[in-house]
Amino acid sequence: MPLVALGLSHRTAPVDVRERHAFPPARMAEALIALRDYQAVREAAMLSTCGRLEIYAELSDYEAGVDQLKAFLQNFRHGEVTDLESYLYTLLGRDAIEHLFRVSTGLDSMLIGEAEILGQVKDAYIQAQSARSIGKTLHRLFREALNAGKAARSQTHIGNDSISIATAAIDMARSRLGTLYQKSVAVVGAGKMGRTTARRLRAEGIGELSIVNRTPARARDLISETGGGNALDLPELTGAIARADVVVTSTGAPRFILTPENVEAAMRARPSRPLFVIDIAVPRDADPQIALLPNVSLVDIDGLKDVVDSTLESRRQAIPEVEEIIAEYVARFSDWYRSRRAIPVIASLTQKAEKIRRGEIERLFARCPDLSERERMLITGSSLSIISKFLHTVVTKIRDKAASDRDAALTHAQMLHELFDLEATDEPPALAFDVADGEE
Repeated sequence: MPLVALGLSHRTAPVDVRERHAFPPARMAEALIALRDYQAVREAAMLSTCGRLEIYAELSDYEAGVDQLKAFLQNFRHGEVTDLESYLYTLLGRDAIEHLFRVSTGLDSMLIGEAEILGQVKDAYIQAQSARSIGKTLHRLFREALNAGKAARSQTHIGNDSISIATAAIDMARSRLGTLYQKSVAVVGAGKMGRTTARRLRAEGIGELSIVNRTPARARDLISETGGGNALDLPELTGAIARADVVVTSTGAPRFILTPENVEAAMRARPSRPLFVIDIAVPRDADPQIALLPNVSLVDIDGLKDVVDSTLESRRQAIPEVEEIIAEYVARFSDWYRSRRAIPVIASLTQKAEKIRRGEIERLFARCPDLSERERMLITGSSLSIISKFLHTVVTKIRDKAASDRDAALTHAQMLHELFDLEATDEPPALAFDVADGEE
């Protein structure tokens, strides 16, 4: 069964394309459950961030499965997505495995080594578990990807300097204004990105901080965490813009919340003061048309990358070390994945041996009814030991061969089937979540 990664990212699609194909977090569980209904898709997980939308899947058939994944992306959106094909990439087998590990270690991020991506990969894994859309293969793959990400951050300098999308936004604002000290800043959105932004802004010594959020209680909680300011509801957004020198916005809204109308209304109250808007949301929060208004500057998430490039030299120096870690984890997972080809024949062989052993023991006991309980236990134990020792070499060698030489493993499996006249043994259901397998 082939492993694939299919998706689009900041490397293949600009932000206006990514926002059209972003999956709202509230619909992720629904999407994963829908994926289970596609016949060629045995397991699937989805990673949706500001920089990418990717599906990782194990397929029963490559061509049919990829077509079904593309059909899913078309059908689930319930809208016109005719441009999707031109931005998609499809990675197969080892390339798909390596890609997820590059994502989890931060090598494939807009900002090399960004702090958020490892948590986003973990969230994707947890969501797929909850939706029961993954089985043993993707369960193992995501666990290894998370381990690779942790190893990269603990063993190399890839996570140095604490650069993230939120800190990049603050660096951008500081570079434009010269300083953020005593400046008035409005943060729109009190989610993870908004919280990180607000905390970092306080460290810059800003003056007034306003948190604008659809849920006022969350805005109040964030204001309390960050040492005071204004907690505002969305209807108060225009007033917050009118008071701000900088607006950083990062909501999950499906449509623009900073529009030419409300920004122009805010600017009428402060016509000579410039306004700098940084939109780090995908889908975007700010209508690009606001940049045409007098004294208004706008930068979206794709515009942040160049700001921090010069500060990432130590992270770039860590790339070869991270690639070595990735290679180690890719090889380990690939060996495990290839070795799974041996499981059905091993299971069939051991089942047949056990069936023969049990039948012979039962016949022996029937012919010797006077055997004591201890004698029966000794005979049973000896029969188990004989079978175990006989099968040990066979099982070990076929597992090793499956891990190192796929063609030879298939030949060995076929030979064992013919020599021992084995019956086919079905693998466990593809979508069954096996906790024990993850705790190896």
